[in-house]
Amino acid sequence: MNGDIERILIDAETIAAKVEEMAGQISAAYQGVDELILVCILNGAFRFTADLEAHLNVPYNIDFMSLSSYPTASTVATGEVRVLLDVKNSLHGKHVLIIEDIIDTGHTLNYLYQMLGTKHPASLRSCALVSKTDMREVEVHVDWLGFHVPNEWLVGYGLDWHNQYRMLPYIGVLKPEVYAPKKS
Repeated sequence: MNGDIERILIDAETIAAKVEEMAGQISAAYQGVDELILVCILNGAFRFTADLEAHLNVPYNIDFMSLSSYPTASTVATGEVRVLLDVKNSLHGKHVLIIEDIIDTGHTLNYLYQMLGTKHPASLRSCALVSKTDMREVEVHVDWLGFHVPNEWLVGYGLDWHNQYRMLPYIGVLKPEVYAPKKS
């Protein structure tokens, strides 16, 4: 599996330090809040959420959502977002933090702001581990961002290609021959 990685972009130690730093900033922003609802966007943000919440020092609860903006077997986002799993708890009057693994086109986060906003939270903010700003089609605000990354196929630390490579402790660049269609 590591043979499919062209290079390590962000090593495990750098990720861990950034996640702890972000948790400190988030904790400071939510001091005095009765309860923060973390909305983990599955599957990619699961690892990031688990590591982030381990460093929070404010009361919180975790809920989950699963969305899709990629048609089956495609590597290109369509801009159309589908909800596969919605939050289970009421967000009415709650402080809500959306946790994403990656922001690329911006369509998913934009959709989440609109959709979760209809649930009348007291506040609605977001954090993401990485952002591919060069891919942005819709401008979205991210309150806490770990890293700006190049427009390459990234895997590891929750990021995947066809549900593989998520378990890698670092973020690496996948070799193009792994994901590019074979030419005949």
